[in-house]
Amino acid sequence: MENIKIDHLDEQAMVNAQQHIDQLTKPVGSLGKIEELAIQLAGVTRNAKPNLQKPAIIVFAADHGITAEGISAFPQEVTIQMVANMANGGAAINAFANNIGADFKVVDVGVNTDQPMDGAVDRKVMHGTKNYAKGNAMTLKEVEQALQVGYEETKMMIEAGADSICFGEVGIGNTTVSSTLFAAISNLPVTHITGYGTGISDEQLLRKIEVIENTLEFHLKEPLVGKQILAHLGGLEIAAMAGGMIAAAQHHTPILLDGLISTVSACVAEQIVSGVKSYLFATHKSVEPGHVYALNYLQLTPLIDLEFRLGEGTGAAVAYPLFSAACHMMNDMATFADAGVSGKS
Repeated sequence: MENIKIDHLDEQAMVNAQQHIDQLTKPVGSLGKIEELAIQLAGVTRNAKPNLQKPAIIVFAADHGITAEGISAFPQEVTIQMVANMANGGAAINAFANNIGADFKVVDVGVNTDQPMDGAVDRKVMHGTKNYAKGNAMTLKEVEQALQVGYEETKMMIEAGADSICFGEVGIGNTTVSSTLFAAISNLPVTHITGYGTGISDEQLLRKIEVIENTLEFHLKEPLVGKQILAHLGGLEIAAMAGGMIAAAQHHTPILLDGLISTVSACVAEQIVSGVKSYLFATHKSVEPGHVYALNYLQLTPLIDLEFRLGEGTGAAVAYPLFSAACHMMNDMATFADAGVSGKS
């Protein structure tokens, strides 16, 4: 996967997009972030008038051995239940996918069960990661398999016509894993970037911080990057999202990030294949404290703040109409010349 090359954004398309925006019947710059969004979309899609029509949402599901350390409000079995709920169309992400007319699939890359989950794509690499408080979460081979699952499943959605991808995840314990990964990547204090996840108590939060700090001391005998950091710390769905983001960037497809977990996946993806970062869009700011630090690390500014902390890709799906609005601005608004309006206001 390291041999994949990511193209730079199309600078000429962005210049042309800016020139077109400045000729639209409005004061220059008056649509603020929607204008910025349209220009980046132009660079990503190689089209000065981007016109997204078919959003897709892909949710990767996996379990984490670190839950044995008592860091979550819910038992691991809830992952199975949530995947089943998504597969049956009953989760929040299903409702929001329906709202924007998005294609949707949930992919089991590492849920800790042998039972079949009807409606979920079975690409299981292993039955959840190992407890990284005791040793490595995965082997490098397992990391590579998870990355490949994400790459292939995302590529299939693009080949089926998806022109933007919202990435989501489900898996008990994954905010702990994400916080651990980002602390290792950024060298920021664990207390700054660790939050309450699905709603743990203050006592559990202190336990979560303790586990992460001890884990980092155990694993960071030497700097870890890319695949190595995933092998040491996990997780399977994070690796799969990273692989999916690499596929989307390679195919000039906008990547709509959700919250902390998908944003940390993007940090890992950029380490594995340089250039992914240019194709990322920060859709919202989560209440997870590590999210804003991860966005800052990637030099991204979120479009909205709805105080979400659910994951699943929900923030990306809810923000998608802003992307649609940017495209309609580019394709539906009249220019001053079209409208017979003299001058710019």
